[in-house]
Amino acid sequence: MEPVLAGPNVSGRGIDPECDGVGPIRLALVGAGQRGIHAYGSFALRHPGLARFVAVAEPDAARLGLFATAHGISKECAFADWRTLITRSDGIDAVVIASPDREHYEPAVAALEHGYPILVEKPISNQLSEVLDLFHRVRDPADVTVAHSQRYTPFFATIKTLIDEGRIGELVTIDHHENVAYFHFAHSYVRGNWRRTDQSSPFILAKASHDLDLIRWLADAPCTSVASVGRLSHFRPSNAPTGAPLRCLDGCPARDTCPFFAPDYYLNEPPGWTLRSAVTEDPAPNAIVDALRTGPYGRCVYHCDNDVTDHQSTALGFANGVSATFTVAGLSADGTRTIKLLGGRGDIRGHMAKGEIEVRTFNANGRPSTELIRVFADGDHGGGDDRMMGSFLSRLVERRGGLPFRESETSLDVSIDSHTMAFAAEESRINGATFDPRRYL
Repeated sequence: MEPVLAGPNVSGRGIDPECDGVGPIRLALVGAGQRGIHAYGSFALRHPGLARFVAVAEPDAARLGLFATAHGISKECAFADWRTLITRSDGIDAVVIASPDREHYEPAVAALEHGYPILVEKPISNQLSEVLDLFHRVRDPADVTVAHSQRYTPFFATIKTLIDEGRIGELVTIDHHENVAYFHFAHSYVRGNWRRTDQSSPFILAKASHDLDLIRWLADAPCTSVASVGRLSHFRPSNAPTGAPLRCLDGCPARDTCPFFAPDYYLNEPPGWTLRSAVTEDPAPNAIVDALRTGPYGRCVYHCDNDVTDHQSTALGFANGVSATFTVAGLSADGTRTIKLLGGRGDIRGHMAKGEIEVRTFNANGRPSTELIRVFADGDHGGGDDRMMGSFLSRLVERRGGLPFRESETSLDVSIDSHTMAFAAEESRINGATFDPRRYL
């Protein structure tokens, strides 16, 4: 198989919305945070003929102003409260919801009640009751697209095609790992907005609902059993270096050896990451240091108020007999996903960061035939973000042209399973029992 070359501007069904002659899709954004700015906002700026943000709601005045200025949004269409945006915005085609986890449900309901299709960040909500309520409210599955962008990546799309083509016979079992880079985990899940279950979501829902969605998609059957174990092991006060203060800049004796020392972390952030913009919108080194002296990102990782697990392993069973194991952990040197799938006639091994998929098919001589497939993709989330946006906007162009509004690959009807699997995994982890996620529905 030739290398899969996949660029980001994939719109689906051969339709190119940039050439539709009607003008760009008009979007409203709820939440101008990291995802709002760097995933959705960035896409619109790079594809002005395809999408344009014409309204935004963001409670942080600085971020609101930055996003509005970048997208040419007038003051009359830049709101501190999403409620005002929903009720006052006319002439928009859809709403993108990228607010914090606990603030997805209410704007989603309001947007749907006003007749707007939505693209909502995962998780749909950090509360099972709200996920189920939204699920039962939605009349047309096409109206809700959940941002499970991994399905749209060339890497996982290729694996799905290989399975569907029968390249390894019938699928028997899946072993999937999400390796969260140590610096990413410490930033988001120890110091950052996703550090506490009561303020955000359980780790397996906040970070790994992507992966549960992938596993459900590849298994191609409802999940019938979930058993999970995990805990917060490393980022605890008992593991702090001797004499470590509450904040890194308060004279930490381990500053030269600790891989989590905040000034080094944010003044010399890893290439391709935008961690420091969460600390302060001012990129000047002195502004970053000032923010670290008082803000959450300057705290010692061993003296934070975090409670989410830093590792979790889950066993899953599916109605068609496929089994899966899934591990997510925040102590990896590199951040990537790896997967192994075993079938009756061969196996598949994949390493997402390397863009490598190895297919081995069994032979009677005991020497499997091996094929190495290289998958190249640009953009965040392995190219999934841009491809997801392209698909979402393509469907909106079809709708505007009078065609039926197609259900997305990650509609709420589809994505509900990954959420019930995540809630079952967390319940299993806490209570030490096996659960059937279908009981929630």
